[in-house]
Amino acid sequence: MTGIETSPGDDTALWPAPTADGAVDATVTVPGSKSVTNRGLILAALAAEPGWLRRPLRSRDTLLMAAALRAMGVGIEETVSDGALGSSGPAGGEAWRVIPAGLHGPATIDVGNAGTVMRFLPPVAALADGPVHFDGDPRSHERPLHGVIDALRALGARIDDDGRGALPMTVHGGGALDGGPVRVDASSSSQFVSALLLSAPRFNQGVEVRHTGAALPSLPHIRMTVDMLRAAGARVDTPEAGGERGVWRVAPSALLGRDLVVEPDLSNAAPFLAAALVTGGRVTIPDWPERTTQPGDALRRIFTEMGGSCELTDTGLTFTGTGRITGIDADLHEVGELTPVIAAVAALAGSESVLRGIAHLRLHETDRLAALAKEINELGGDVTETEDGLRIRPRPLHGGIFHTYEDHRLATAAAVLGLAVGGVLVENVATTAKTLPDFPGLWTGMLDAATTSARRS
Repeated sequence: MTGIETSPGDDTALWPAPTADGAVDATVTVPGSKSVTNRGLILAALAAEPGWLRRPLRSRDTLLMAAALRAMGVGIEETVSDGALGSSGPAGGEAWRVIPAGLHGPATIDVGNAGTVMRFLPPVAALADGPVHFDGDPRSHERPLHGVIDALRALGARIDDDGRGALPMTVHGGGALDGGPVRVDASSSSQFVSALLLSAPRFNQGVEVRHTGAALPSLPHIRMTVDMLRAAGARVDTPEAGGERGVWRVAPSALLGRDLVVEPDLSNAAPFLAAALVTGGRVTIPDWPERTTQPGDALRRIFTEMGGSCELTDTGLTFTGTGRITGIDADLHEVGELTPVIAAVAALAGSESVLRGIAHLRLHETDRLAALAKEINELGGDVTETEDGLRIRPRPLHGGIFHTYEDHRLATAAAVLGLAVGGVLVENVATTAKTLPDFPGLWTGMLDAATTSARRS
């Protein structure tokens, strides 16, 4: 069930997505949030005192972030905690001790294809003393960075990018940045705003970021940034109450060294909750927070609308499916990263779905809208791209190769389809390590638990 196959004449690894023999019944412990881990690393690196990150996600994106901060002089010590270290109490397991230091170059940073690394770190590099060079995977050269580059230049930074507004580039850090008011079009990525806010307490004048473009995607991620800044002692003003939308002000201040326990990555819970919906089973995700800014929390509402039910207790979130899937008409503008798995579930539904507000997904790890339409259609589906999303008309599906385009969320979507469709071969399932280490092991473990439970009954 976990084997890797290679297609004849091709060295691309193919993973046979397991088909569910019946209803799943499992508890799946999802690793920590990538978004929280990478924001936590930056805030700890810019703090005035050492801090802890407990239960951090160890994945390609977070290890790239840690390596980049180390290259600029930050100390990050990895240890295993029994919960007695620091002041956070019963948060045992892996912990990272972050020791701030004077940021410096020369340094070379590999961003991989991580949006948080390529966008959050240039403002940090502007505070370093010396040049910091950024490069990454070929796809990273195609992803927009103009919002961060233009804003940093307006705030006084010197950046060499040959006029491309993209990687590769070099930030010539001067040891400080004046800061002040800046305008940015973040309609292609909310990360442009978060990038400026995270480093703003260290700018001499702080920052006032004013979004000038069209609708702003993924607002929950900006709320996460603001909440984490405030928890670290920053003064952040978001004057939406007075009618002034799309403006964030951060005052210059020292950041606290926190003892932060990282929440489970709720977006990475999507395929496992989808498994309960698709198979009419039950999946529990431990430690689901009662209150969170993670976009993945919207899964409770979305998957309930598609035919399941959920219960949040002190243990975690238990989601139960009926085996009947209802299509939806949903605006996913704020939670676009959930789209691939939702699209996979919609392709197995009993009625049509329309997913809207997600044109910005064309600029993610791959063009996710084009990729989802092409790959589901190659399996017999009927998916069409709209101006800002997808229209999905369920059709009987068949097996075949599902290409992932080195996109972790495409791979997990393919696994969901494989639950109900025999013969789905997932190309390069290892790309899931970007944010979800050992996804194949977690996936087959969930299905094995259901098999064991059925045998006992």
